[in-house]
Amino acid sequence: MTTDTTQSAPVRFDTKIAVILREDLETWQRLNVTAFLVSGLGTQDPEVIGEPYADADGTPYLPMFRQPVMVFEGTKEAVTAAHGRALSRALPRAVFTSDLFATGNDRDNRAAVRAVPGDQLDLVGVAVYGPRNAVDKVMKGARMHP
Repeated sequence: MTTDTTQSAPVRFDTKIAVILREDLETWQRLNVTAFLVSGLGTQDPEVIGEPYADADGTPYLPMFRQPVMVFEGTKEAVTAAHGRALSRALPRAVFTSDLFATGNDRDNRAAVRAVPGDQLDLVGVAVYGPRNAVDKVMKGARMHP
């Protein structure tokens, strides 16, 4: 009898998904912003999505990310710096600005972001995906979310 060690070996990813949130957000805002931010990553980079799920009864469930999402927090300046580093490394990214708390739909969200120059966005969160080392550099100075 042989055992399949590939099934029990730890999985290490050469990529990372990370979100940085502004530390002054309310709990509901943190959850909402995180959900919105990560929703965009799989649309541009389908390799971040794993296989569909099914329970023992055969009930199907949607696929999810194939790897953990690391959530960080920092000051407004730390979020802005992370955004700039993500841009300079051309990493896939999503942004959430404070203006989006006042909108109620995707069209208005996009219009709110489009109305502000990139260096003036009032960022409350940024999500990035890419090579581990590059994402680690983007998140430099941020701390893990408690």
